[in-house]
Amino acid sequence: MSGRGHRVVHLDELEAIPGPGSLTWRPVRAQLGIRAFGTNAYTAAEAGQDVVEPHTEDPALAHEELYFVACGRATFTIDDDTFDAQAGTYVFIPDPASHRHAVAAEPGTTVLSFGGPAVFEPSAWEWWFRAEALRDCDPTQARAIIDDGLRAHPHSAGLHVGLAGLHARAGRPDEARAALSAAIERDPEVVDLARQDPVLATLLAG
Repeated sequence: MSGRGHRVVHLDELEAIPGPGSLTWRPVRAQLGIRAFGTNAYTAAEAGQDVVEPHTEDPALAHEELYFVACGRATFTIDDDTFDAQAGTYVFIPDPASHRHAVAAEPGTTVLSFGGPAVFEPSAWEWWFRAEALRDCDPTQARAIIDDGLRAHPHSAGLHVGLAGLHARAGRPDEARAALSAAIERDPEVVDLARQDPVLATLLAG
């Protein structure tokens, strides 16, 4: 299971702990020693067995929870909302007070859970990747994403490179150079990223 630092384990190798009710719990977090967030797996040998026990979260902990149906199909009930969730479905529950319960609709259904307090700070690359995908087809939306990212990460060199690229394509070379200078000031190595953009490479060459 373990290497030097990293650990690898198959779901079937995790201990299967029965209960409460018809739940079968596999303690992923405990077995792997994860400290950054809570995570577990729940498996159902038969349809009708719980894959999420009926519960609410402790309001004092204020944990958000995310469930992922890894295989099979589950019927979720969140407060008064009941819905079918096939394999590949995410179910996010931000409110600890929401009552949640899920039952396997097929034998072999497996649901993964992830939870923790809302303290995570997303990396700037999330905004950068989204904006890059829209750079040429929807520059207005790309700019909105970059601006939103810069509010969260004002010192991100990568986001300033993205902003420079948008300015350059919109025919604003002075603004592009200013954004590019701001990026390089924050991280001189970002010039290699800028050179991958042919428009910015021309600015750098000039």
